[in-house]
Amino acid sequence: MIELDRGSRVFTLHTRNTTYQMKADNYNVLLHTYYGPRIGSDDLSYLIQYADRGFSPNPSQAGEDRTYSLDTLPQEYSTCGVGDFRLPSIEFERPDGSLAADLRYAGHERRPGKYALEGLPAFWGGDEWETLVVFLEDAAAQVSVELYYGVLENYDLITRCVRVVNRGTQAVKLRRCASLCLDFQGEDFDFITFDGCHTLERGLNRTHLRPGVQSVESVRGMSSHHHNPFVMLCHRDAGEDHGLCYGAALVYSGNFLAAAERTQLEHNRLTLGINPWHFCWTLEPGASFTAPEAALVCSPGGFGQMSRQLHRAVRENLIHDPLQGRRPPVLVNHWEATEAHFNQEKLLDIARAAAPLGIELFVVDDGWFGKRDDDTSGLGDWFVNEGKLPGGLSALASRLKELGMSLGLWIEPEMVNEDSELYRAHPDWALGIPGRPRTRSRSQLVLDFSREEVRNHVYCAIKAVLDSADISYVKWDMNRSLTDVYSAALPAGRQGEVFHRYVLGVYDILDRMRRDYPHMLIEGCAGGGGRFDLGMLYYTPQIWCSDNTDAIDRLGIQYGTSFCYPVSSMGAHVSAVPNAQTGRTVPLATRGVVAMSGTFGYEMDLSAATEAEKRLIQEQTAFFKKHYELIQQGDYYRLTDLSGPFTAWEQVSPDRREALVSLVYGPNRAASPFRTLRLKGLDPEALYQVNGGETRRGDVLMAAGWPLPMPTGDYQSLQFYLKAVPG
Repeated sequence: MIELDRGSRVFTLHTRNTTYQMKADNYNVLLHTYYGPRIGSDDLSYLIQYADRGFSPNPSQAGEDRTYSLDTLPQEYSTCGVGDFRLPSIEFERPDGSLAADLRYAGHERRPGKYALEGLPAFWGGDEWETLVVFLEDAAAQVSVELYYGVLENYDLITRCVRVVNRGTQAVKLRRCASLCLDFQGEDFDFITFDGCHTLERGLNRTHLRPGVQSVESVRGMSSHHHNPFVMLCHRDAGEDHGLCYGAALVYSGNFLAAAERTQLEHNRLTLGINPWHFCWTLEPGASFTAPEAALVCSPGGFGQMSRQLHRAVRENLIHDPLQGRRPPVLVNHWEATEAHFNQEKLLDIARAAAPLGIELFVVDDGWFGKRDDDTSGLGDWFVNEGKLPGGLSALASRLKELGMSLGLWIEPEMVNEDSELYRAHPDWALGIPGRPRTRSRSQLVLDFSREEVRNHVYCAIKAVLDSADISYVKWDMNRSLTDVYSAALPAGRQGEVFHRYVLGVYDILDRMRRDYPHMLIEGCAGGGGRFDLGMLYYTPQIWCSDNTDAIDRLGIQYGTSFCYPVSSMGAHVSAVPNAQTGRTVPLATRGVVAMSGTFGYEMDLSAATEAEKRLIQEQTAFFKKHYELIQQGDYYRLTDLSGPFTAWEQVSPDRREALVSLVYGPNRAASPFRTLRLKGLDPEALYQVNGGETRRGDVLMAAGWPLPMPTGDYQSLQFYLKAVPG
C-alpha cells in the first residue's frame, strides 16, 4: 500500500509487516526517513537531527545555516561532488568534464500494478502490486533521475529501479548508477555476505559493520562464484528466528558492487548496483539508461522469515514456470560417467538402466556437437556430431521415448574455441583488445554478445538443433570469466558499455528461447553456481548450484544459497563416489537426502550400479515424486547452522498440515551424546503423526523436540515425514 501526503510531501510504502518512508524537504532534497517494522503513516522526519559538523559543507540554499549538510542527512538516492562525501549512488560526467550530481525532487506518480523493464529481468505481477515513481532532476546538468518503487504487500517485498534521462542538448557520460541506496541513522549493524570460489560457493560471512566501507563485488562479467549479489544488514543480536534484518538482492547477472559504509557519525549506508569499474555509458540528448532492478525485504522476525518471504516472491513473481505447475522430471546426466567420450550405445546403456528406476529425462552433456572430444575444440559449431550420434538427436530422442524418457541437451552459447569453424570464419566475433593476444580460459574465448549479428548467428544455429528433435530441457552453461573486454563494433569512447551490453545480449537470447520454446525447461549453469542470481532465475527457473557434487560440501553451499534463493531453484544431483572434487565417500542414502533439497536428479553411470543401489535409487525417486510439492513449494526452515554435529532443515506446507525434516550427521565418534531436534513452523495445536507411527502435538515438537537416533557410521542421514491427523 502506498500513502502520499502531498502537503508534507511524505511518501510511505506499507507491506504486511514493514513500512518504508521518504520525504522531500524544503530544499527539495529527497530524505530517507524510515525502513523497518510496520507503523503508521506519521511524518518520521522528526527523527532527523541537525547540527554543525566540522568539515561537512552546506548547500547554497541553506544560506548561513551550518546545521544543514548533505554529508550528514539520510538521503534516498545519494549524490556526489556537492557536499556528500559518502558512497555515491550516481556519477555522471558533463561535456565540460565535471563529475558532480545534485538531484532535487521534481514530482511523483502513483500507478496501479508493477512497472516493467525493457530488456532487463524484473519481478512481475498484476493487481497485487502498486508502483511509486519519484522524479529527481539536476537542473544544471539537465539530467533527470526516475526512482521506481514496486510494492508487493503480502510478501514484504519492495523493488527498486532507476532510470536516468539526458534532457540536455549535449551528450553526458554516466559513470555510476546504483539501483538502490539505503541510509540508516544510529543503527549498529552486522553486514552479511555470501562468498566463496568455484566449487565452494555462497558461504555465509558475517562481520560487524566497522567505520569505513566494506564491500563485495564482481568484475568478472558475471555475478561470479566468489561473491553473490545478495547481501544483508541486521542488528547485532539478530538470528534465524529473531531480530531485525534487511535483505537486498540485485536482479542482474553481470558485474556488481554491494557496498556498506559506516560514517564518522555512526550512520550507515548501503548501495547496490552495477559495478562502476570499467562502466561508462554515453547518454546522447534524449537518451535514457535503466539500471537493473533491486529487491528489498525487511524482516522483524529474523533471517528465516526474510528467506521465506523472498522464496515466495521469487517462485511466484520472478520465475516463469515453463511446466505450468507440473513437477519437473527427475533427470540423469551422463557427464561424470563418460565426459565427452561417448557414443549413442553408451548413452542408451545408461538410459536403459535409468528408466526402470523412475528417471524421466536423459541429458546429453558436453561433446555432442562439432569436433568436440575435449576442451580444446568445437565450441561455436552447433551441429550434431553424427559420428557419435548416428541419425542425429532425433534418432536418440526416439530411442529414449521408447524407454519412457525425454531428451535434454547441454549448450554453451557464449563461448568459442579457436579450433572451430565459427572462429576460423569470424575471429573478430570473440572479445579481444587490438594489439594484444587474447587470454584463454578453459581453452576457450568469449563471443561478443553485445553484437546483434553474433547473437543472431548463434541463436539460429542452436534453434536449428532444438527444432531437429523433441527436446524438453536445455542446460545453458558458461565456463569462464570475461577478459579482453573490447568490442570491435563500438567506438573507442563507448568501450565502457561492453560489459553491460554483453549481459543484455545474454538476456536477449534467453528471452528469444523462452518465447520460441515456452514449455522447455532451461537450467542455468556457469561452472556450476557462478551466475546464481535473480537475473538468471527470471529466464531459467533452476540453476546448477555448484560443480561440487560432494554431498557434505553441498550442505554448506545449499545452506548459504537458501538465504535468498528457493529450494526449487537449486540444481542438485546425486553423484558417484569417491567424489570427484573431494575424494570423499558418502552413503548413497545421504547423497539422495541432500540432492532432494533441490531439483533432484542423478549424475552417475547407472548402468554400473549394483542391484542394491538401483533399489535405493528407485525408492529415492518415488519418495521425491510423492513429496515434490512439499519439498519445492513448502516454507523452508533452517533448523541448524553448519557448526554442530549435524545439519538439519525442514519444509512445511503452507497450511501447516505436512512437514518433511531432513538431517545429515557429520563424522561419527565414540560415545556420542543423545541428541534432540526442535522443529519449526508447525501448528502448535495440531497432532502430527511421525513417519506413520507415533503422534505428538506441534507445540511439543517445537518446544521439546524429537529424539534422534544414534548414527552408526560417518555422514549418515535421516528423513521423517509429519502429517497432521485428527486428535
